[in-house]
Amino acid sequence: MNILIITATDSSFNSLRPDSEIYIGLARQGHNVTIITHGDSEYAQRFRDSGIETINGHPKRKISLKCIKLIRNLLKNRHFDIVLATNSKSIPNAAFACIGLPVKFITYRGTTGGLYRHDPSAYLTHLHPRVDGVICVSNAVREDVASHIWKNKDNVVTIHKGHDLSWYNKSPANLSEFGITKDDFTVICAVNARPSKGIAMMIEAGNYLADIKNLHLLLVGRGMDKEPYKTLIKNNKMKTRIHLTGYRHDAPELIVASDVLVQPSISGEGLPRAMMEAMGYGTPPVITTTGGGKEVIEDGVTGFVVPVKDPEAIADRVRILYQQPDLVKAMSERCKEKIHSEFSSKKTVENYIKYFESMIKA
Repeated sequence: MNILIITATDSSFNSLRPDSEIYIGLARQGHNVTIITHGDSEYAQRFRDSGIETINGHPKRKISLKCIKLIRNLLKNRHFDIVLATNSKSIPNAAFACIGLPVKFITYRGTTGGLYRHDPSAYLTHLHPRVDGVICVSNAVREDVASHIWKNKDNVVTIHKGHDLSWYNKSPANLSEFGITKDDFTVICAVNARPSKGIAMMIEAGNYLADIKNLHLLLVGRGMDKEPYKTLIKNNKMKTRIHLTGYRHDAPELIVASDVLVQPSISGEGLPRAMMEAMGYGTPPVITTTGGGKEVIEDGVTGFVVPVKDPEAIADRVRILYQQPDLVKAMSERCKEKIHSEFSSKKTVENYIKYFESMIKA
C-alpha cells in the first residue's frame, strides 16, 4: 500500500512514540509510507532513519491553503491508497485536499466527548463528508464517534494503541528530593491540570489516606500549583506529603519508582497513555470507569477500576495495595504480561494493515 500520513511530532518523544512507531511498523512491513509533519522534530529524524520519506509541512492552522495545496499536489502526482490524518489541524486540511480524488481518507480519534452534530466545527474533522473511516483508540471512543457521524458507521473501528515492553526499561528515579525513602509507599498521578483529569478527586482521596504515615502522593504535570488545587492541598490532611513536581522530563522514571499510579479522570479519556506506560513499567494503576481504560484493566488483576468522582473508592483501592505488597508484585507482573500479549505495538500495526486493506477493497 501507498500511505500518506499527516501528523504532528512537536510533542515529547514519549507521548509520540506509540503512534509514531505504528507508522514505522507499517514501513517495516513493506508499505510505502510518506509523512507530512514537523520536519525538524526528533521523531521526524527517526522516520528518516527508518527510510520513510518525511516532508516538512504540518499545518499551523485548521485551514491552511499552503498545506491543502501540498497534500493535493502529492495526491495528484503520485498514487496513494490511504490518507491518514491524526489531529484537529491535519484533518481539515487533508479532508479538503482529498475532495474529488480516488483515495480513502481516514481520521484518528483519541478522546471521547466534544464531537456534536450541532457544532459547525465538527464538520471540519470527523463529520466532514469526505471522511471514509475513523480509527478510534478504544471502544468508548468508537461508540461516541459512531453516535454522531452521519454515514459509514461500519468504517468506525477500534484499534487499541499498542506499546512495547522494550520501551519501558527506565531505572527508577531517586525520590529522596521529595523526602521519600525506600520504606515509603508512593502514589503518583501524572497528568496536566485540566478539569476532566479529576485531580481534585485524587487530592480529596488523600484525606482518606492521611492515617498512613509513610504514604506520599506525587502530582506530576503542569498547572497543579494553581487554584483550585492549591487550596485543596493546603487544606488536606496529608498536605505535607503531597508533592508537586511540575512538568518533568523524567516522568517515566518517577512512574517506575512509584508503587501505584492513579488516573482519576472524570471525563474525556480515550485510552490513558500514563496508564499504559505504568503497566509497561509494572506499576499497577487505579483508574476510573470513564473512557477506554476499563477495556484494558482487569479489575483486581492488573489494577483497579473505580467509579468517577469517588475519592473514597480511590483511597480504598490504594489502601488495599498498601496493605498487600504481594498483590502489588503480582499485579506488576500481570500488567507487563498483558501489554506484551494483548496490547503490543506489533499487533496494532497488524490491525492497521487489515483495516486499510479492507477500506481499499470496499
